[in-house]
Amino acid sequence: ALENNPQLKVKATTTVEFFAKQSEQMTKMLRIIGITVGSIMAVGAVFGALNTMFAAVATRAREIATLRAIGFRGLPVVVAVMLETTLLALVGGLLGGGVAFLVFNGFEASTMGAGSVGKLSFNLAVSPGLLWEGIKWALAIGFVGGLFPAVRAASVPVTTALREA
Repeated sequence: ALENNPQLKVKATTTVEFFAKQSEQMTKMLRIIGITVGSIMAVGAVFGALNTMFAAVATRAREIATLRAIGFRGLPVVVAVMLETTLLALVGGLLGGGVAFLVFNGFEASTMGAGSVGKLSFNLAVSPGLLWEGIKWALAIGFVGGLFPAVRAASVPVTTALREA
């Protein structure tokens, strides 16, 4: 009787398919929010790295100027500042990944589905691949944040740098 009635549209699904379809919109919304918040935090981290490296370069302006005065050209100065930036970014990425692993690995979260009586629950898993991804992001943010201070340190005239220090 159900199949013969054209007014009724019935589609049989498994329980897994039903709940997957039900949570699809919530999953999309959470992904969009996560990407948006992550992007804003990445921009903030770049500015933090810029601030840190400009301060480090300003603090050591006399040392950098002395190196340039005794014959070091711009490229070795850029490389030295970028090595420091990369090391700081690596340490930050490792610390952040370690804290994320300790705090969030195995953490369970749930939310009520929008417009439904079911809830969406999930377990957070911090995998080695995810940790590697975080470290790569930290290194990229550190690289971008250190590039401008490094170039500036290498391009400031020696006399100006010695005078400012």
